[in-house]
Amino acid sequence: MRAARSALVLALGALALAGCSDDTARKPAPAPDGPRLVLAPSETADWQEVPAAIDTVNEAQLLARIPGILSTLSVRAGDAVRKGQVIGRITDSQLGYQAGAYGAQAAAAKAQAGAARADLARVRFLYQNGVYAKARLDQAEASAGAAEAQIGAAMAQKSAIDAMAGQGALVAPAAGRVLRADIPAGSPVTPGMVVAVITSGATVLRLTMPETLAGTVHVGTPVEARLPDGRAVTGAVGKLYPDVQSGRFTADAPIPGLADGLIGQRLAARVATGRRRALVVPAKFVTTRYGIDYVTLLARDGSAGEVPVQTAPASPGTIEILSGAAAGDTLIGPVP
Repeated sequence: MRAARSALVLALGALALAGCSDDTARKPAPAPDGPRLVLAPSETADWQEVPAAIDTVNEAQLLARIPGILSTLSVRAGDAVRKGQVIGRITDSQLGYQAGAYGAQAAAAKAQAGAARADLARVRFLYQNGVYAKARLDQAEASAGAAEAQIGAAMAQKSAIDAMAGQGALVAPAAGRVLRADIPAGSPVTPGMVVAVITSGATVLRLTMPETLAGTVHVGTPVEARLPDGRAVTGAVGKLYPDVQSGRFTADAPIPGLADGLIGQRLAARVATGRRRALVVPAKFVTTRYGIDYVTLLARDGSAGEVPVQTAPASPGTIEILSGAAAGDTLIGPVP
């Protein structure tokens, strides 16, 4: 009997200890210290991803104005130039020959004009002394005038050839950076051929958007972009181009921090297309592990636990919660 009673006492003691351990396990864990945030809908911008690229307000093309040989080109792609800087020269040997020919014609015309002036002086003297008639004087004056006109014509032609030869100098039309300079020195060129392309104006973010956004995007619409180094920059639409091509229109957004070193580089950008109500929280309240976002929720019994949520990027420094948490829930942030 004593052995059975002792076994019963031990069994009851074991059950009591097991009950105590279950009560201890069921006791809720205290919520961690940290800032609290009660979820509530707020006004936020509705964003849409759009293609974008770094560009300049204008691009100045440096064109060949005369035919000839590109004898020198002193710049390459990426070089900075100033307005009015001579960066190359086109030469045409025929212009030199033509200038020499017109110079010789001018010299001959000057000699003829000298002879005509001397002949006019003699005829005028003899006319005044009654030897020649008035018709002979008129003829001599006409010959002298024609000789002077020949000098002017030859000099004008020589000046035109010299001016055309001067157009062989390639002058930068604007201050900026050379984008393209593909024609090597020594190549033949024709009038209108593009020798170099130079940036002109400020660096902007050029957005290409579907025409369905034409009624919602206007000057001043917020724009966000992410630079190649990962930095997020913000700005606003500064100019809308009125033409629509292939169902798309273009807008420029001057954004601080855009470097002009890689014109044409594409960036990830988005524009605000309206306003709506959403659950937006500071980014510090959301943690990411293995590609899944979590928030820490405060339960009614004072405990806390992590729950997975579906999120979307909002304005810089904030995240929108799409699902997994609802309005009225209390989030706990990390301890500062």
